[in-house]
Amino acid sequence: MTLEKQLIQKTYHEMFINEHEDSHPIRLLGEAFQEEAQKDVPDLSHIRFAQGEVYFHYKDFEAAIFKWENIINELEPWAKKNTADAYYELGLLSTAEDIYTTIVTDNPTLTTEVALQLFSLYIERGKVDAAVKVMKKTIDANPDYPNVTEIARTFFEEQQDWDNAIELAVNEAKRTESPAWFDMIIAYVEKGVTKSFAPSYFTQALVLLFGLDKGKFEELISVLWKSYQNEESYLTWLNEVNHLLLNLDINREENWPGLSGLHKETYFSFIDGRYFIKKIQEYIPDLLTNWLRLADQANVVLSSAAVLSWNELFPASISMSIVSEAEKLISMTDSDIDELDECLTLFDSIMNWAQAHEMGENNRLKWLVDQLIDFDNQHIFITGLSGSGKSSFVNAILGENLQDSPTSSVVMFKDADELAITEITDWEITNLSGFSDFQERMDRRRNALESIIEFKRPNAFLKGNRVAFIDTPGIKGSHHDRNEILKSLHVADNVLFVLDANAPFTEKERSILTKIQELAPEIPIHFVLSKMDTIADEQEAIRIFDETRSTIQTYLPESQVFAFSSQYEGSQLNDLQEFIRSINNSINIEDKRLAKLLYFIRVTIASLLQKRVDVENQLIESVRWNEEMLMKLTGAVNQLKDTESQKTKAFTKSYRAFKDAIEIDIAETVPNLLKECSALIKEDSNFSKIHMELNDEMNRRLQDFLEEQVMPKYYRLLQDWIQRCKEEFEEGQEFLNEMSESFNQMYGDERLKLECDFKVLDDWRRDTDRMTSRFQLDSINILLRRTPSQFLLKSAGKLFGALSQNKAMLYNKYKSFVENEDYSETAKLVCQQFFRPFELFEKSLERDVTMFFKSPLTMLNRSVEEASAGIQTNQEMLNNMNANPEMFRDPLTLFEVRLRQFEWMTVAGKGMQTIY
Repeated sequence: MTLEKQLIQKTYHEMFINEHEDSHPIRLLGEAFQEEAQKDVPDLSHIRFAQGEVYFHYKDFEAAIFKWENIINELEPWAKKNTADAYYELGLLSTAEDIYTTIVTDNPTLTTEVALQLFSLYIERGKVDAAVKVMKKTIDANPDYPNVTEIARTFFEEQQDWDNAIELAVNEAKRTESPAWFDMIIAYVEKGVTKSFAPSYFTQALVLLFGLDKGKFEELISVLWKSYQNEESYLTWLNEVNHLLLNLDINREENWPGLSGLHKETYFSFIDGRYFIKKIQEYIPDLLTNWLRLADQANVVLSSAAVLSWNELFPASISMSIVSEAEKLISMTDSDIDELDECLTLFDSIMNWAQAHEMGENNRLKWLVDQLIDFDNQHIFITGLSGSGKSSFVNAILGENLQDSPTSSVVMFKDADELAITEITDWEITNLSGFSDFQERMDRRRNALESIIEFKRPNAFLKGNRVAFIDTPGIKGSHHDRNEILKSLHVADNVLFVLDANAPFTEKERSILTKIQELAPEIPIHFVLSKMDTIADEQEAIRIFDETRSTIQTYLPESQVFAFSSQYEGSQLNDLQEFIRSINNSINIEDKRLAKLLYFIRVTIASLLQKRVDVENQLIESVRWNEEMLMKLTGAVNQLKDTESQKTKAFTKSYRAFKDAIEIDIAETVPNLLKECSALIKEDSNFSKIHMELNDEMNRRLQDFLEEQVMPKYYRLLQDWIQRCKEEFEEGQEFLNEMSESFNQMYGDERLKLECDFKVLDDWRRDTDRMTSRFQLDSINILLRRTPSQFLLKSAGKLFGALSQNKAMLYNKYKSFVENEDYSETAKLVCQQFFRPFELFEKSLERDVTMFFKSPLTMLNRSVEEASAGIQTNQEMLNNMNANPEMFRDPLTLFEVRLRQFEWMTVAGKGMQTIY
């Protein structure tokens, strides 16, 4: 055992003990100490050091410390370390720490041992940062010391200090080139704790690993790639890894399936419509270059096609040597990819993108694509001019009169186990309940060509010949209708053009055939010569058939012609069956359908680009329309407010007019009514009470006057006024009806219903009936008021009432007073009492008129808000579209890249021609 190992394990004392002696080590060392002490120049430090070890092992830590404190030779640094160990065991951690930190030595082993003890002490004292610091310093100074890196790794993991754990693993992997440390890095990456590190942090380790173990290199680069995929640093990683791979000597013969798959996945994620081109344009050339360099056998053709398609749309972005290599590889390598599945994936991506960007459901297009992948049936597209006998021909094949009128929609007839009729439009799919719904659809004329109807039911002819018929409306002169009908042409494997035997192969029919050939030159065209039974002479019928067939074959040498007569449809089915089988060609049907699918994808991309233009134009038109509507609606709101104000003023004025007239009537009548009460005064009246009797009578007469004369008159005036208000309100409602009708015509919908609240009139009638049903005048002090003249007169009455000689004088005085008194104040009080119940009614007139017009005004204001919001929303969308034209253009451009890629792999690679 080496001296350093003895010092570490505290077994230095074994040097002084003979293993064969039975005496206790303390006794032996004591004897050795005494023997050394007898020498002239004793050296007791070695023995003291050994004694300290024995005391330490027997847990006599104080004795050990005493011995080690007296060491003055080369063992002094170890003695200090052991002293600190003893204090550590005693639990005096602070003292131990102080001693550990004062030890100065050049011995790397002692330095490391002290550091490891400090590390443990710091952990025990909860000083994690200090523990990390001392451990990292120890690794930097002496990384090869036994277990030090393993201790550090375990500690970092326990503390979940992943940054330091990863740093340790990367540094040790580069230092030791040990596979175990590279495995540790891979484990950390898979654990997801490396994402905070910049991608470049791992580059040197990857370069080193490439030379050591290419399999593990692929594994590490793969897990790093996946870990960065959903992080902000993903593009930085791609840039780093692309440059790394470009500078390494990589070739596909070494087989890199993992990296090849990651390049494929990344490339397709870039071109699936999620990214703008300007964001990925700098990364894709290097990505494709590397993919081509390391593509495994399953991806050589795909990577080559990706290079070529990208280079087509972005010339000179990839080096010519890579492009040339891609051209060479794609021409020499067989592809075993599932081409149909890849194309359908592309189509689904486009559809999902279109739906996410509110570009429509595109149900009809999806349905057409579904028919292309139905390889169990060949599709025969049946068309012809209106009146050519096409419906009779279809009915004969289907075995019943399914169509009793000309077809208005495109209908696909298919064999199925049970009846199912479905109507497909771009925006919805509708299941029809049966024949009646189907016939109703067939009788339509408006928007009929916007849908396709799928008619499935058991049919022996269709099943036996494995065909589906696509029946179309008869073609007329309209170019629009013709183009709509021929939209479904590319789903067909054959075209069956129905001719009228009475006028076959006319110039108009040749024009339509030319259009069909322009649209789909690869689809064979054959003919049915219908209505042969209308030609009476058999020889004439044969001549017409021969001449027609000859003329057709001059234009279309490969075309066949079948003569059909509705009178012999039963006996003709066998011949027709042979004819159908002769024109059906199932050779390479998958390749042909694949080419059609690519056509539909290209048409879809073009139509979506056009939709973007259409959307922009619609937004511009919507903004303009909403601005116009806003101006008109604002004007309507102002008009309605003016109407409301005018009505309020008119109603209030007319109400006050007849109220004022009543007030004048009361003011004029009340004084006369009260003065007439003088006739009640007699010479023999009791003048001590006459004033009270007169006051009561005056109040009674006022009550009768108001209740019997004024109130009925006021009631009639109120009813007349309410009737006039009703007429005014009806006039206002009529005005609003005209306004709403005008706006609804502009909206194209019954959106505005400006109905006023006529309940206001009912409320008025109810209130006026209640307030005029009865009137009770509160007693008014007419003669009992304490005016000076009344007071004197009343006093005189009390003084002289008993004196008969004074009665004539009092009689004259009272009579004169009642006849000449000013009753204007009383008349005013009477008016106040009479109109008091109507004060609230009068004050609420303005509010009631407002309530009458509230609903229309609210609706108009809401429409104003909607128009304003529409302007703002559409203008923002328009601004965004103009500010970010790439939002629509870039995804569709990338879809086109994918389309060209599949064309390189399929149509071009097999020597076929595209169909556009």
